[in-house]
Amino acid sequence: MTDGPAATAALPPPAASDVFGDRLVLAQAYAAWLADAGVVRGLIGPREAPRLWDRHLLNCAVLTEVLPAGSSVADIGSGAGLPGLALAIARPDLRVTLVEPLLRRATFLQEVVDDLDLGAVEVVRARAEDVRERRFAVTVSRAVAPLPRLADWCLPMTEVGGAMVALKGDRAATEVAELPPASWTASGAAQPEVLTVGVGVVDPPVTVVRVVREREAPVRLVGHDGPPSGRPRRRSSSSARRRPR
Repeated sequence: MTDGPAATAALPPPAASDVFGDRLVLAQAYAAWLADAGVVRGLIGPREAPRLWDRHLLNCAVLTEVLPAGSSVADIGSGAGLPGLALAIARPDLRVTLVEPLLRRATFLQEVVDDLDLGAVEVVRARAEDVRERRFAVTVSRAVAPLPRLADWCLPMTEVGGAMVALKGDRAATEVAELPPASWTASGAAQPEVLTVGVGVVDPPVTVVRVVREREAPVRLVGHDGPPSGRPRRRSSSSARRRPR
C-alpha cells in the first residue's frame, strides 16, 4: 500500500475493531482518504469528517450482517464508496463492483482501490441501466433514490435468489407501505423486508429494506413516478450530507 492522503481522520471508536478486525488499518486509510481528498473534491461534506466512523464507515459496514459469504455485490451510485468500499474492507470474501456514473467520483474510487490494494473491488463508470446485463448476488445502495426507482435499477441486475438491499433510514417502512404488494409480485420479487442491523455497534442502529428476486419478470413497479433514467439522482450538496441510519 502506497502513502495515502496526509490528512488524519478522527480516531476509530472501539466498535471499529470488532467490525473491521485485522483490516482496521485499511479502514483507517480509507477514512483518511474521505477526510482529505473526499472533502476537497466535494464527495463528503466538510462537517462529515469528524464523524466519519459512526455516521459513515460503521453505518455502512454493519450491512455485512445480511450479506452471504462469498457474494458478488454491486454498489449502485457508489459516490465516495459508501457502502461498497466499507463492505469490501470489512469482508474480504466479497467481490464488490462500484457502479458510479460521474467521472470525478469514479476517479476517486479507483485511486482508493489502487492505494488500498483491494484486488476484489472493481470500479465501473456507468449508469445503472448500462450494467443491466450483469448479475450480482446482492445489489446495495445508500441514499440514492425512492424504493420504486431503486427496484427498477437494481432488480434487473440481481440474480434470481439474490437480493436488493437498500439503506433507507426512518422512512423505510413508509416507502414499503406506499407500494401495493401486487406490484412486487408482478416484478418477480418477494415482499420487502424491513430489517435492523448494527445493534450495539452504531446508535441508532441501521434500517434497511431487503427485497429478494424470486424469478425473472418485468421489473417496473406500480406507482413509479416516471421512466428510469438509469442514473441515480443526487441530492443537493447540503442534503446529501444527511445520510440515513
